[in-house]
Amino acid sequence: MRSTLAKTAEEQRVTEFTARLLFSEWTYVVDAWQLDSAETYANVPRLGRKNRMGTKQRARLWPIFAATRKAISDRGHTWPQIFAEVTAAYASREQKPFTHIVVDEAQDLGVPELRLFAAIALSGSNSLFFAGDLGQRIFQQPFSWTTLGVDVRGRSSVLKVNYRTSHQIRQAADRLMPKVVRDVDGVEEERFGTVSVFNGPDPLVKKHADAKSEIASVAQWISEALAAGISPFEIGIFVRSRNQIDCARAAVHAAGHDALELSERGDDPGDRISIGTMHLAKGLEFKAVAVMACDDDVLPLQSRIESVADEVELDDVYETERQLLYVACTRARDRLLITAINPGSEFLNDLEVR
Repeated sequence: MRSTLAKTAEEQRVTEFTARLLFSEWTYVVDAWQLDSAETYANVPRLGRKNRMGTKQRARLWPIFAATRKAISDRGHTWPQIFAEVTAAYASREQKPFTHIVVDEAQDLGVPELRLFAAIALSGSNSLFFAGDLGQRIFQQPFSWTTLGVDVRGRSSVLKVNYRTSHQIRQAADRLMPKVVRDVDGVEEERFGTVSVFNGPDPLVKKHADAKSEIASVAQWISEALAAGISPFEIGIFVRSRNQIDCARAAVHAAGHDALELSERGDDPGDRISIGTMHLAKGLEFKAVAVMACDDDVLPLQSRIESVADEVELDDVYETERQLLYVACTRARDRLLITAINPGSEFLNDLEVR
């Protein structure tokens, strides 16, 4: 899709926009909101979008997106188009498939999904229930729920009791996040005042001279966890991207065990230790977690930093990279180890026990 947009822009001699901006605007605005004309694109609310887009700029961009829409329709559908067609089929019906819907991980909903849920449930103030954590938003850019007719302002609350993560791990991970997280509609989550119902050892942050010593350190930590009665399937090793996955596998093998590389299939680990990227950690839980290779050019990911268009986008990169590390760290129930090669990610300074 990125190459199609860039090629269309080149053919139309629109060169002032980067390929990344074109792809982002298509993904999170044009395709997500299913815009079908220059007029709808000119008027769509862009709350949460980092790049300002004036009327003249949108007029320059629309022919590119219109051509892209036509090219896609000749071949098939995008997922937002499929969601939109299902939404349209149910929106006008009085009889709905569901009376009530409960949605978990609501912070990762996109525009098409939220529209669909609103269309397939009975209308009413309590037909939709959402549970989520703005601090764990790693898959979607923010947008206005209120614009879509889903208004939770004044009707939301923040849960303050943590049942799955030790006080020590939760306290350390919370230092990665601001005290208050706010969405584009002004709904706030206050992150202070949370308590955990059990204690555990302090998280460990270790920086090493090279990858060899880091792997040996994680292998020793794995052996200590196993000796303490933790089963292999209760241990998870996470890294930022697939470029670091071999380090995780090497650490598991050095500890004398087999590794299961996580996938979206949800394979049964059996008697193996799970390894995977931080994105795949979402929704999982382990008694012991090691987060490896948190190096200064890995977290935040250097390729993301180099691709930003302006300083505001850079802020968004840093924010989501912090949230990604937060997600990985909070998969641990009892034991947490974070490792890096010196000097390590700047985020580690916030994690270290004070």
